[in-house]
Amino acid sequence: MTDDIDDSKAPLLDHLIELRGRLLKCVYALALCGVICFYFSDRLFAFLIQPLREAFGDGNGQLVYTKLYEAFFVQVKIAIFGAFCMSFPIIANQLWAFVAPGLYAKEKKALLPFLIATPVLFTMGASLAYYIVMPMAFHFFLQFQGPSGGMNVEALPSVDAYLSLVMQFILAFGISFLMPVLIMLLNRAGFVTRAQLIAVRRYMIVAAVVVAAILTPPDVVSQLMLAIPLILLYEITIIAIWFTDRRQAQQDSGDEKKAGADPA
Repeated sequence: MTDDIDDSKAPLLDHLIELRGRLLKCVYALALCGVICFYFSDRLFAFLIQPLREAFGDGNGQLVYTKLYEAFFVQVKIAIFGAFCMSFPIIANQLWAFVAPGLYAKEKKALLPFLIATPVLFTMGASLAYYIVMPMAFHFFLQFQGPSGGMNVEALPSVDAYLSLVMQFILAFGISFLMPVLIMLLNRAGFVTRAQLIAVRRYMIVAAVVVAAILTPPDVVSQLMLAIPLILLYEITIIAIWFTDRRQAQQDSGDEKKAGADPA
């Protein structure tokens, strides 16, 4: 069993030095990506406001800023947000490179799919928010423009408020879509079983609705568009656990037969 672990057993100081080096690489990656994203912040912002532009439709929509420094700090926020997204593969690679030498070969093989699935699921959730949920939500919000109470009501969102709303949508959907990874890891660690997940299904449905209500703006459309995928992902995770449990049982049975066939 111990043969699977890397032969080198470095002292604590060497591990700390390695950790410092890898953290510095993460910081350098963040800084470099931040500079690149700040340079292209206008294009990134144009991409982020596309759902709002389509929601206005007639071309009369506009964004305003009410503080002199607001537009500048919006560019900074876009650069920071883009830097985290761009540098995530590097950060994940450095984390994996630091942890992997202390894992058995079997554990490496088990964790690698989760490492790959994390950015894929986050991108799926963020894409759902950007391409489907945000256009529908913005169309709903802009329906309240027009004459009201004897005055004309016009939507003039600020750039900072809009960017915060977009980031809320993207992060809420992206992080929520990581739920299968978390549940599968808890199952692999032995904290939860498939039977327990089935038993608490009704409570998880309520939890999905509550999480959607907290993470999304207070409109029914956005909440349902997050709650429904969360419920579906929970069911898919239960099915995936059934497959992994079945495969593990077959593997254990094969190991037992092989051990029984070996001469004493």
